[in-house]
Amino acid sequence: MKAFVVKGYGKDGLRAADVPEPEVGDGDVLVRVSAAGINPLDKMVRDGEFKRLLKYQTPFVLGHDAAGVVTRVGSAVRDFQVGDEVYARPRDLRIGTFAEYIAIDQDDVAPKPASLTLHEAAAVPLVSLAAWQALVDRAHAQPGQKVLVHAGSGGLGSTVIQLAKHLGATVATTASGANAELVRSLGADVVVDYAREDFAEVLSGYDVVLDSRGGENLEKSLTILKPGGQAIGVAGPPDPEFAKQLGAPRLMGAVMGLLSRKVRKQARKLGVSYSFLWMQANGAQLRELATLYDAGHLRPLIDKTFPFNQTLEGLAYVEQGRANGKVVVTLD
Repeated sequence: MKAFVVKGYGKDGLRAADVPEPEVGDGDVLVRVSAAGINPLDKMVRDGEFKRLLKYQTPFVLGHDAAGVVTRVGSAVRDFQVGDEVYARPRDLRIGTFAEYIAIDQDDVAPKPASLTLHEAAAVPLVSLAAWQALVDRAHAQPGQKVLVHAGSGGLGSTVIQLAKHLGATVATTASGANAELVRSLGADVVVDYAREDFAEVLSGYDVVLDSRGGENLEKSLTILKPGGQAIGVAGPPDPEFAKQLGAPRLMGAVMGLLSRKVRKQARKLGVSYSFLWMQANGAQLRELATLYDAGHLRPLIDKTFPFNQTLEGLAYVEQGRANGKVVVTLD
């Protein structure tokens, strides 16, 4: 089958290749991929940014989002059958959605939202799971709370805005002036034009910040939280809990503690907290999220689609950091 494979870490390490169809384990479903979402995470994995934690053996197929049709099921699979339309974010070390077929653990798969096409559904899994795990699992967001989402017009930010609004929060976001109406249409109550205003000077008293920038942006985000507030980072720095989540050696946990020591210390001084979020595959949560898409509480925001043979061009486009919403490659 045709796939895009990381043959060696680095910017030029991703190549089109012919590879064998994946083996299907007892608990797996084999999915013929109709479309695959492209995420900044794909670039990071391609470049080897997590190679000490995620022990991929090159060559491996890249890609973290997919929607498609089940073509085979393992002997232990009961909830899926051939012909089902599904969507998924495969678990770490079993990624590989930039391919014609992928075998996915049944626990990571869910029926796609009925209201979405397969191409639309491919844009959803990673960002919707990250939004859910940040706001529901981690922050326990409640009606009436104030949530700041950075980069509200991006794939993750646009999803977090919608979910936070559905959960009853007052939502602020940073965006360019050109995208102000777009993020308002998604549910943002307060829009800060990052080119004209400093969000840290105009916002205060927030319960939750979801930061996708890291660095100075994260440090400033701590200052707009009220006492007891939470800053949740998806761009780092990683914290010791992340090492535990991956089952990494204790030494790696100590290293991550050093990497995040500065920001965690700043957070403590301000009476707030910082934690790093690494989204995990979860088919049960995707089932729940599908009901929100079908009810109209969430909708995918897709900037651009590329044919499968232009996956490299699609990834280069995502790397520019200017996409409004998600970028998707299509195979059918």
